[in-house]
Amino acid sequence: MILHRKLQLLGCCLLVLIACNSTTEKDSEIATVSSSIYNLQSKIDFQKIIDGKNTDLFIIRNKNNVEAAFTNYGARILSFSIPDRSGKLTDVVVGFAGVEAYQKSTEPYFGATIGRYGNRIAGGKFMLDGKVYSIFINNSPNALHGGKKGFQDVVWDVRQLNGQTLEFSYLSKDMEEGFPGNLQVKVIYSLSDDNELMINYEASTDKKTIVNLTNHAFFNLNGEGSGNILNHTLKINAEQYTPVDSTLIPLGKLDSVAGSPFDFRQATKIGDRIEDDNIQLKYGKGYDHNFVLNSGQNGIMNSAAIVTGEKSGIVMEIFTREPGIQFYSGNFMQGKNTFKGGSKDDFRTAFCLETQHFPDSPNQPSFPTTVLNPGEVYKTNTIYKFSVIK
Repeated sequence: MILHRKLQLLGCCLLVLIACNSTTEKDSEIATVSSSIYNLQSKIDFQKIIDGKNTDLFIIRNKNNVEAAFTNYGARILSFSIPDRSGKLTDVVVGFAGVEAYQKSTEPYFGATIGRYGNRIAGGKFMLDGKVYSIFINNSPNALHGGKKGFQDVVWDVRQLNGQTLEFSYLSKDMEEGFPGNLQVKVIYSLSDDNELMINYEASTDKKTIVNLTNHAFFNLNGEGSGNILNHTLKINAEQYTPVDSTLIPLGKLDSVAGSPFDFRQATKIGDRIEDDNIQLKYGKGYDHNFVLNSGQNGIMNSAAIVTGEKSGIVMEIFTREPGIQFYSGNFMQGKNTFKGGSKDDFRTAFCLETQHFPDSPNQPSFPTTVLNPGEVYKTNTIYKFSVIK
């Protein structure tokens, strides 16, 4: 009898212990999610089935409690939260509160991985080994960011390698959107303890093709809803840029930035010359141009650009191995979409700095090549490093 009671007591203790452990694990999971700007309720809004594959919300965080959120719908970054000069947590990446909002957005590229070919291809056509390939024209009269259904609209496979690293992968099948070759793509996002968001790209193909991968994050370093980005200061490490025609296709030459509104060799407010009487600014309705980055030292990441939010004091420095960077000043934002914090995507309330090979390179023999052959591995990486000035 005494033994029976002891066994009962021991069983009750074990049940309590198990219950306590389960609660602790559950609370820990909830804390991980709810500490983000995306709470449990909004996490559900990222759990959809698209093309038979599940989408979800993923979070990485460093020891400084700097945090980035992602979804495998488009292998896109959703947010990047960092304390500003006053210690206020500021999300510098604008985006939406769920997958459906990204699907319905009039601007499909917010935060997404772009491919197979970032930027424009003239007339939606290019030639490889004497054969002409046609890409869907979605930016008339040109193809933009991979055609009708680029990488921003597909569901990627995802692995969370650790608390600070996510790996996204995708097989783009032969002739998807008109591009030749089965292209296996991998994008790895890592958040360092130095507040660096590192993006590593890798791709291989079984047939000669073209590849130009980038990320299309829209930034406002003062945070969503803080107004336009015209008083952000910008420095670009470029002596030249690629002027364009009226459809934003490069003319095939490199022009000096000296004496023009494109001279950001010294830190300058984005809005200082954006309304200048300049034909290139008229074509782009502002800045929407590729800058030819000055060559860095061999084997060393090149410092491409530095941007500072005048209200927050948040500084973003971009390093890359790519030869160019596209600066887009939010000229086509029209206030038709609502961001996760409730504000609208109003005119020039965010900017993009997309590391890349040059637009229309397949049709421009003088530009760095974007051809990838079987047996070769496409590798490139970009770093967005954040800090704060007082």
